[in-house]
Amino acid sequence: MPKTMRAQILEKPYRMALHEVPVPEIAPDEVLIKIRYCGICGSDWGAYIGKYADEAALLPLTIGHEFMGTIAEIGSSVPKTISQGDRVSADICLTCGTCYHCRRGEGLLCSTFRQIGIHTAETSGGYSEYIKVPWKNIYKIPDSVSDYQAAFIEPLTACLHAARNMNLKMASSIAVIGCGLGIIHGALVKLRGAAPVIIVGDNAKRLQTAKEICADYTINIKETPDAVAEVLRITDGIGADYVLEAVGSSKTYEQAFKMLRKGGTLESFGICSDDDFASIRPVSWVLEEKKVSGSCAGIGNDWGDAIALLQYKRIDPTPLISMIVPLEETEIALKELRENPDLVKVLVSPEIDKRIILYN
Repeated sequence: MPKTMRAQILEKPYRMALHEVPVPEIAPDEVLIKIRYCGICGSDWGAYIGKYADEAALLPLTIGHEFMGTIAEIGSSVPKTISQGDRVSADICLTCGTCYHCRRGEGLLCSTFRQIGIHTAETSGGYSEYIKVPWKNIYKIPDSVSDYQAAFIEPLTACLHAARNMNLKMASSIAVIGCGLGIIHGALVKLRGAAPVIIVGDNAKRLQTAKEICADYTINIKETPDAVAEVLRITDGIGADYVLEAVGSSKTYEQAFKMLRKGGTLESFGICSDDDFASIRPVSWVLEEKKVSGSCAGIGNDWGDAIALLQYKRIDPTPLISMIVPLEETEIALKELRENPDLVKVLVSPEIDKRIILYN
């Protein structure tokens, strides 16, 4: 094993730099994963610009949480069923297991909740060559699931958790606001029998992909600025049974609430900045009996279920992967994702030295 590795360190907002750092030392109950791919998440941009106060307080740190790779080193107390070279993903959630919420099976609400590659300043994140995780958090990847697909396991778990959380009933209408990860949300609710599935976004290319994968209707807000009116038109003036917000802005949350039918459910997924507030009429909760729920991540066996969906080809996220960039280009790729609307998902790999372009 090498003693040092390359890692992208987020030193302060708007500055990331490549450093040579020690390879993480594993405890007896941990494994060391050699990273093959780590996807860039929209929340990574939020961390990069200092959008989230709790993450900014942890700087400097290595972020990146959508990783997959192979086991490079195994702790002394790890079961023999786990071997070097195993292809794995890992549940990034770290919980105490004993607080009020953990004992009620609400690990995402744990009083000391942290996520690997988001809150773990004491070890590396996914934008590095190696990462250590508790062995109980790893999930083996079947041979039938490609490395590219495996890099999508973590975001798929988050979408899966949201689909479960809103408990969408078969033949219910749903409007998904957002045509990035919103496409995966659309694919999952289609599997649950949603009809129709409406995807709202601002990029014609992404919306065409949504049409091919899951959408019965797409609304391009550049061509149809009043998305609320269009959802009402599609649903015969009733409104959608469910609306899922996957953008993370006060404006789209306000629109989402207006798209809902009486008695409908808003599933909140997009993360706004700490100081962003939406204006919503509370009387709608009372007189129209609208409901709001939230879901922030996948946890536990959401990983196993996401892998099953990939393994049995119920979901294929590879059409959303735009390119793979070397580890050295992580900061550049973060900026490009904001500037080039045709990019959907970008993977970072420490194993390549030049870009791989998959979808133009």
